[in-house]
Amino acid sequence: MQKRILEFTNILRKSGIRVSTAEAIDAFNALDLLSLDDREIFRDALCATMVKRGEEVPTFNELFELFWSGFYDNLKDQFAEAAGGLPEGMDLEALLKQIAEMLKDMDGEAGDLSELARAMLTGDLSALEQMIRDAAEEAGVGRIENFLQVGFFSRRTLEGLGAEGAGEELRDLMKQLEEAGMSQQQLDALRGLIDGLMEAVRKSVRNFTERELQQQNHDYMEKFRRETLLEKSFYHLTEDEVKKMREVVERLAQKIKNILTIRRKRMKRGKLDLHQTLRRNMSHGGIPFELIWKHRKKDRPKLVIMCDVSSSVANVSRFMLQFCYTLQEAFTKIRAFIFVAELGEVTHLFQDGDISESIEEALEGGDVINVYTRSNFGYAFNHFYQNFLSAIDNKTTVIILGDARNNYNDDKAWCLREIHQKAKNVVWLNPESPSAWGFGDSVMDRYAPYTDVAEECRNLRQLSAMIDRLVLL
Repeated sequence: MQKRILEFTNILRKSGIRVSTAEAIDAFNALDLLSLDDREIFRDALCATMVKRGEEVPTFNELFELFWSGFYDNLKDQFAEAAGGLPEGMDLEALLKQIAEMLKDMDGEAGDLSELARAMLTGDLSALEQMIRDAAEEAGVGRIENFLQVGFFSRRTLEGLGAEGAGEELRDLMKQLEEAGMSQQQLDALRGLIDGLMEAVRKSVRNFTERELQQQNHDYMEKFRRETLLEKSFYHLTEDEVKKMREVVERLAQKIKNILTIRRKRMKRGKLDLHQTLRRNMSHGGIPFELIWKHRKKDRPKLVIMCDVSSSVANVSRFMLQFCYTLQEAFTKIRAFIFVAELGEVTHLFQDGDISESIEEALEGGDVINVYTRSNFGYAFNHFYQNFLSAIDNKTTVIILGDARNNYNDDKAWCLREIHQKAKNVVWLNPESPSAWGFGDSVMDRYAPYTDVAEECRNLRQLSAMIDRLVLL
């Protein structure tokens, strides 16, 4: 057990959790006093002695599940699936019992079976698990570094395990059982069982390799998952991925915040004015003893966001609002509006409370609009023109998020033209490809002339790049 705890400690260290030697000893001492049979107590004891920061707990929990459990359960599931492929009414236990009895009468042919073949045929999962671990260690799976190596190390582990040889042994055994008088129905069931067992071993080995990658390179896998989310279309996000995406948005927003902080410090100091510095130091023979800095005041823009919250583009609006309100100190003022056909202001939702909860309430329409209707951009723009045009001046950047699918209604593009004339910038983010603009019920081609920037925004990388342009330029 101590060896396993030391291995787990090394995995935590590789994943960025600092565990000192003294803390590892504390874990040993704690486990001497506690029951190892209670999984929850075991996990809590390791967590209490090894983890020092609250933000490290999720990483610890994930690595704990990967290291201390999961593989045996996966192995059990794979073999249960293989056994489930038997014909209806065929009892696995009875079949194996009959095979064992027939082997006794076959002059010891069973002794020719390898340890792996025996474990597969008898369903000895504990022995099989240990054999897979030993073969993986021999194959050097502990050196795996990225996902592209999973196939390579899985093949090496299967070769070291002797999986193909064991499969041949079991097929030869089936021929011997046929000669010994086993019925055709039982032979067919056994053939399906052997094929299922071989597939179960292959899947289990690959699962073990993937788990080892996650353990040994947790940081790499997390980065890989984040990069995958950055590129994935908003249209295809699952509910679980939307939750993970919130964390990614927070990290990106924090990164932009850090850059903004550095820029503000530089702006306070100013930029070296080479021309004035040389003129001022003419009396020193041009040697710049006195440095002259020039300062340029950069006003923070006001921001007006108009978000289409229909189901097709809700995720774009969700993460755009999260970005903007996380970075709200970069703007003088933010006013947020939502629409499908009706348009309503939701700025008040963000004045108090959690950002995520406010965003979800805004996307549901709250008590300001009916979200269960067909999109009508012209109606929404006209409503904004009549009631909120005074919110825009020459320091205001207007961001519109929507696919411009107007359901063949009047587009009222002149309303957007009036907004564009008053605003500093009008930016339109559209989750559809530009090749689809203007086709079918899309009126994007009629709105685009009244924007300063009109770009595709179908994933988080594109959205993040646009935010960079808004707050950093």
